[in-house]
Amino acid sequence: MPAVWCVVLAYNAVDLTLACIESLRRQDYPHLDILVVDNASSDGTAGILAERFPDVGVLALSENLGYAGGNNLGMRHALQQGADLLFLVNNDTRFESNCVSKLVAEMIVVPHCGVVGPMVYTWDGWSTISSAGGEVDWRHADAINVGAGEVDTGQYGARSVDFINGCAIMVSREAVERAGLIDERFFMYWEETDWCRRIAAAGFDVRFQPAARMQHKAPLAWEGQSALALYYTGRNRMLFFARHAKGTGKAVALARAAKGLVSGTIRNRR
Repeated sequence: MPAVWCVVLAYNAVDLTLACIESLRRQDYPHLDILVVDNASSDGTAGILAERFPDVGVLALSENLGYAGGNNLGMRHALQQGADLLFLVNNDTRFESNCVSKLVAEMIVVPHCGVVGPMVYTWDGWSTISSAGGEVDWRHADAINVGAGEVDTGQYGARSVDFINGCAIMVSREAVERAGLIDERFFMYWEETDWCRRIAAAGFDVRFQPAARMQHKAPLAWEGQSALALYYTGRNRMLFFARHAKGTGKAVALARAAKGLVSGTIRNRR
């Protein structure tokens, strides 16, 4: 069975991190190691984790490297330790006990699968969808979490998608070795979209598997988000479409992305 390393990216909110780890420790997959990357938390996260979970590895950083830099550091460590599959999760997540097993099964069964992600629900229950995979809207220069806000009635099956929501994404060693790690220019937001497109371009399938289920505490919409979040979302949207849009559509996409950066108009993101 593949060796899975779960990299939990944490920045403060130690209570959520503890609950996330408890959820991961209840997984029924037998070959799972947990590594926490503490992105320079100010609430004593590293020390609390060491006391509560002495068997869980913690990389305590002196500065916040963002989603991209923190996860890359964790992935390098896990790969050096022999990881076959990497499961990157935010600390504000919790999982059904067979979530990892379902994701691993998809990796094994689907030929050339390089990325797989679960059905993401909102924090308040197991009915409202937060993300059922991601689609890039090339016409409007956007990236959309499919199904966000819908009640789950089984309308979304296992399928190939453009990207997986970065709150929980499983990636194979082979995909990382061929396509590379997350582009740290993104720091946060749009980085998983870029990464998934690069992995797909390297010949791998990007899959969504709804039988793997989890919850994410993040809000569905961007109202009230910080100016920093708005800046990185707009800036990184431009970086993404500059890299991935093709032909005459590239100019249109970049123009729309620039307009979004100026106006601060954003759809649902991770």
